[in-house]
Amino acid sequence: MARKIDFDPNVPLPPGLELSAIRRAIEYVEKQLTDLVELYFEQANVFSAIVGIFGTKALDAVSNYEKHRHTDVAQQRFPDLRRRGAGARPSPQDSLESKGSKRPWAIQSHYDHPGWYIVWRYLVDPTESLESGRPVVIWRVDVVFLEKRDWKYEKSTAGESGGGRTHTFGVKEAAKKLKGKAAYRRGDVIIRDGKPIPRNGDSGEET
Repeated sequence: MARKIDFDPNVPLPPGLELSAIRRAIEYVEKQLTDLVELYFEQANVFSAIVGIFGTKALDAVSNYEKHRHTDVAQQRFPDLRRRGAGARPSPQDSLESKGSKRPWAIQSHYDHPGWYIVWRYLVDPTESLESGRPVVIWRVDVVFLEKRDWKYEKSTAGESGGGRTHTFGVKEAAKKLKGKAAYRRGDVIIRDGKPIPRNGDSGEET
């Protein structure tokens, strides 16, 4: 369960978005992912996309942000969500993109649009050591406004021989950019060797 003490009221949020909506969205996303954990072990990248999709669906239901009603924009362009009443072409301040990631800092996108980004950082906990009945846990939610200059182009590594990935954009110095941007962070999760893991009583420092 997302505890109130794990939320930071000092983190800037998109216009009108409230921490209570993020809290309800976390609960929804975790619940929906319970029966999909096997997909993670088969297609981790697909799973991250699904986390972002559930985040979008949740905020559409519980916040003043709504899914873009033009399917091609919502699925292929930017943004996933817009502030209600902002119009068909919302400004960057009224735009919100939802992303899921198993990595502690990186943010990747197929576009370099300016606007608000909410990143649902998750870990897969099949032993349910953090919470009974929750094999997938949202351990941190980053909320950050990104300018076009914050992105760097990452060329495709795909080739005729197969493998690789298509081109993307990544955020420059993501860890530095996200400092102080965690609207929610579980105190029982630490980063060890670049990976989020349950603290389990470990009092060691993050790495």
